[in-house]
Amino acid sequence: MADNPAHPYNPCKSLCTGIISQRPNDHWLIRCDVGQVVTIDVIPDDMLLTIFDFYVVGYYQDIEFIEAVFGNQDKIQSWQTLVHVCGRWRDLVFGSPRRLNLQLFCKVGTSARETLDVWPALPLHIQGGVSETSLDNVIAELAEHSDRICKINLDFYTTSQIEKLWTAMQVPFPELTILSLSLGRRLSCDPILPDSFLGGSAPRLRYFALTSIPFPGLPKLLSSATHLGYLTLLNIPHSGYFSPETMATCLSALTSLEELYLQFDSPQSSPDQENRGPPLLTRSVLPALTNFTFKGVYEYLEELVARIDTPRLYQSWTTFFHDIDFDTPELIQFITRTFGAPNDVHVVFDSRIACITPQRQASRSTDVRVEILCRVPDWQLSSLAQICTLSLPLLSTTESLFIYEPVQSQLDWKDGIENTEWLDLLFPFTAVKNFYLSKQFAPRITPALQELTGGRTIEVLPTLQNLFLEGFQPSEPVHEGIAQFISARQLINRPVATSVWERDSTQETFIGGP
Repeated sequence: MADNPAHPYNPCKSLCTGIISQRPNDHWLIRCDVGQVVTIDVIPDDMLLTIFDFYVVGYYQDIEFIEAVFGNQDKIQSWQTLVHVCGRWRDLVFGSPRRLNLQLFCKVGTSARETLDVWPALPLHIQGGVSETSLDNVIAELAEHSDRICKINLDFYTTSQIEKLWTAMQVPFPELTILSLSLGRRLSCDPILPDSFLGGSAPRLRYFALTSIPFPGLPKLLSSATHLGYLTLLNIPHSGYFSPETMATCLSALTSLEELYLQFDSPQSSPDQENRGPPLLTRSVLPALTNFTFKGVYEYLEELVARIDTPRLYQSWTTFFHDIDFDTPELIQFITRTFGAPNDVHVVFDSRIACITPQRQASRSTDVRVEILCRVPDWQLSSLAQICTLSLPLLSTTESLFIYEPVQSQLDWKDGIENTEWLDLLFPFTAVKNFYLSKQFAPRITPALQELTGGRTIEVLPTLQNLFLEGFQPSEPVHEGIAQFISARQLINRPVATSVWERDSTQETFIGGP
């Protein structure tokens, strides 16, 4: 497009709202500090580039990293608007490709040839679902432009697709910063990534995600990915298992790692306890890690967290496959040294999962969450009771305890759970002053409290002062079991007041896995 000051489109107005205004036949800049009006042509190049930064790159700073990584085509190629304004702007944009993060978007299933022929040799962003008809084009792009590709985000569905893609991706990708590969459905056999994937090296990789894909060569690749900030390994098949020792060694080299998602597909992926090594004297420090999500067996996490320290961690979500016995002293120590003692504890039961979430009063977010995948109610209860008992030093200062189900839950517990199981769950909470019970669980727990008479009256919840009941009406008498419990506490001069609990959004814990 030739330079044309009368062109009806004025990108300056969208670039600097409130600073730049449009006149009929020219582009004008209002300098608000001194009130002068000058033409935009007098703005120096460095100032124009700063304005372009806000227009082209700015949205990366305003939204979540993952959304920015996999943005839509219009956002990724927003710079194209600028190069059509005038020759000077075109030269400035193409003269600063790294600063403005210039990329060409190649959507799987559409021909990229015409697009690539029009523009300079800019970095490529390849994204989409791979079908049988688009596979050859994707492979051709990977093979022909491996030195230009900066982002790859592909979903695929058949073994033949994967094997051909693996072959095309055994060469180096020196500009690659973002890589996400996902297997859309489970296959009869797991297609394993070869050790030669990406030529065994990814020096500029910033984000790496695999879903349902085994990759035994992961340690070798990670050893070269020294700038990696986000590592996501989801639904790891057992064929792609790697030991907690190996993972800890890999993580120790990733000093820029901010987020780690490590989720195994089945409880088969468990470390060999018989060959377990001696306790470690020192732990590897992950100085930048702020978010850690794990799904697997508790034995794996125990060995992993025993080997790492995370001084900046602010969120840790753990999901365990169900086990008869939980023994998690290393996890409790990890939570204690990282987050400290909680003020509140939420215990939540749902139809297929149960969780405990310790929360600090200063933080209304879920900093820590431990979930158990299980559908049997008494197993859910016994599992959480075991974890709470192991957490006794951590929970001994908790002042508020919540037990409930999610509002939209289809929870349907049958009778048959023994009172002693509820008492086992409550026993570690020796400093609780405020106890919150939902309508679903109040009639289940109060019979257990009713059994505490005589010398056992303060055996559990000895410091309890307030009992908050969902749906309780002050004008109506409380449940008989609750009344007897309150009377027993009154007799020993440990009165408990009963109040209404009206749940709100701050008392809802998300459940069901991150």
